Amino acid sequence: MRLESYVQGRWIAPGGDWTGIRSAVTGAVVAEVAGGGLAMGEVLDHARRVGGPALRRLTFHQRAEMLKRLAAFLNERRDGLYALSHQTGATRTDNLIDIDGGIGTLFVYASKGRRELPNATFLIDGAVEPLSRGGSFVGRHVMTPRHGCAVHINAFNFPCWGLLEKLAPAILAGMPVVTKPATITAYVAHALVRLIAESGILPAGALQCVVGPTGDLLDHLTGQDVVSFTGSAETAQRLQRHPVIAREAVHFVAERDSLNAAILAPDAGPGSPEFDLYVKEVAKEMTVKAGQKCTAIRRALAPREHVPAVIEALSRRLAGVKIGDPAREDVRMGPVVGLAQRRDVLARVEALRAEAELVFGDPARLAVEGADAEAGAFLPPLLLHCADPLRARQVHSLEAFGPVCTVMGYDGLDEAATLANRGEGSLVASLYTHDPAAAADLVFGIGAYHGRLVVLDRDCAREQTGHGSPMPHMTHGGPGRAGGGEELGGVRALHHYLQRTALQGSPAMLSRITGSWIKGAPEDIRPEHPFRCHFEDLEIGRSFHSAERVITLEDIEHFAEFTGDTFYAHMSEEATKGHPFFPGRVAHGYLLLSFAAGLFVDPDPGPVLANYGLDSLRFLKPLQPGEAIRVRLTAKEKSPRNPQYGEVRWDVEIRTAAGETAATYELLTMNAMRGS
Repeated sequence: MRLESYVQGRWIAPGGDWTGIRSAVTGAVVAEVAGGGLAMGEVLDHARRVGGPALRRLTFHQRAEMLKRLAAFLNERRDGLYALSHQTGATRTDNLIDIDGGIGTLFVYASKGRRELPNATFLIDGAVEPLSRGGSFVGRHVMTPRHGCAVHINAFNFPCWGLLEKLAPAILAGMPVVTKPATITAYVAHALVRLIAESGILPAGALQCVVGPTGDLLDHLTGQDVVSFTGSAETAQRLQRHPVIAREAVHFVAERDSLNAAILAPDAGPGSPEFDLYVKEVAKEMTVKAGQKCTAIRRALAPREHVPAVIEALSRRLAGVKIGDPAREDVRMGPVVGLAQRRDVLARVEALRAEAELVFGDPARLAVEGADAEAGAFLPPLLLHCADPLRARQVHSLEAFGPVCTVMGYDGLDEAATLANRGEGSLVASLYTHDPAAAADLVFGIGAYHGRLVVLDRDCAREQTGHGSPMPHMTHGGPGRAGGGEELGGVRALHHYLQRTALQGSPAMLSRITGSWIKGAPEDIRPEHPFRCHFEDLEIGRSFHSAERVITLEDIEHFAEFTGDTFYAHMSEEATKGHPFFPGRVAHGYLLLSFAAGLFVDPDPGPVLANYGLDSLRFLKPLQPGEAIRVRLTAKEKSPRNPQYGEVRWDVEIRTAAGETAATYELLTMNAMRGS
């Protein structure tokens, strides 16, 4: 198959000579790719001019719904991707991570977009900041989609997951994407993009795919664009030094080489559940995707006295790994991605052997099931042992991107942390211990050098997702050598594609601009209770001011008896003498909330369907028997949820008769749509 690029809404065959992409399993040509002939400036212009405006017109909820439909569409058609992906060397387990994992990431972002983001086209970031003594000048931050294009440059090892985990947050943020898959596995990414294009779910210009060389793509970037790169440190550095990226301050996200570590703590000796977990995870990370994972374990650290047992247990486990044609059900590990990659891995292993001894695996004696060991890019798991890791350099700086790991011993947790940090920044480290003190020492000893830490023990063994599995809910990236970038992390990932802007002005003006009422802005007080308004009819700033209610000693004692809350501050005047907060016997905070509800709730059936939450509660002033309270209830924000109802966020303030604020919180209600 000849791979075309999908740009400007159509498939275009590039110019130039066609070059074959060979199967990692058989060595036969499975696809052809060519370069040249694409006007990259026009590709980016199409994204900015067509895709960007179409996405920015949609709300976060509408974009999330697109992602959900796209995930369902791909999920029904993933078998074709599985069949094709076997040619890259991927087993069925590998494809679960790449294909199902990528589709699962779409589902997660669809869900988070609906649950955690407003039904709006922008985000409010943080609280209102008072900027003047009288309150007439305030500030707050908003985040809006950049008016550019997200250029995603992906690695060869995850042609589906790598594309989709970058695509999901960019589309949810409202930014169009030009994706560039690594050439050696581009035929899988090409098939994925073809499915996405055929679905018709994304608006025109939202996704384009450049197969083969990028030509002068980077020359046409602007300060509104984003480049997100996954790959080698060398390539990342070259891209970051590109004059246009430097001149235009193009936002650049890098996820690159990483010498990740697994650390066996002193308490986790042979025979313990943690020791077994450690051996299982190290072996798994050596063999899944044939070790071609940016999160794979490259350095296995263990107490020096446990090193022989670790090597023995790992060797025994690795000896049971069946290598061969990844399409076979009994095969546990396929080949690396190509013959050039095999040569590179072997060359790096040879360099590592200057400091480490090869203790398991022999590339010259390799049994392969259902395939030719020489025609395909097959390697055995290769386990090394470095006897003097403190003096060694290569094991902490050279990555063999394949089924390779080096075991090294340490004396004491301080030395373990020193060795882990010698990697100068990695994506992930995993700790194996049932000792909280040891775990804390390691977490805070190595945290600054690692983007993610996984603490594994017997308590989470059955449900843990593994050392090498970045979850869409958590950040993926790391400092230093790992690139200094972050991907995923739930809605945090959207921030790469949004511009944070500081707004300053009057409460009235900022309330109007953001659609979020700010204290000090005008209130709309009418005879009709705001709870009688359907969602569409309720305006931001609509308020209700209650009558007063006096809190009596009988109220406090009844509440204490009724609820069982007999905390001394509510029950004993003597116990509060000299207290730093309470002037005497005081009312329960939750009594205030209950009375406040009684003061503002409209009891009749109507548009308010349910009160389903309360946020940001603060008790600011204790109240004594005999004091009176009143309540201000103001519609702060609205967010439609579906054709039947929408969410209303109310700003609630409980005040004393003297006008002091006793408590503040935000009330969440579901209000019916008119006619529902």
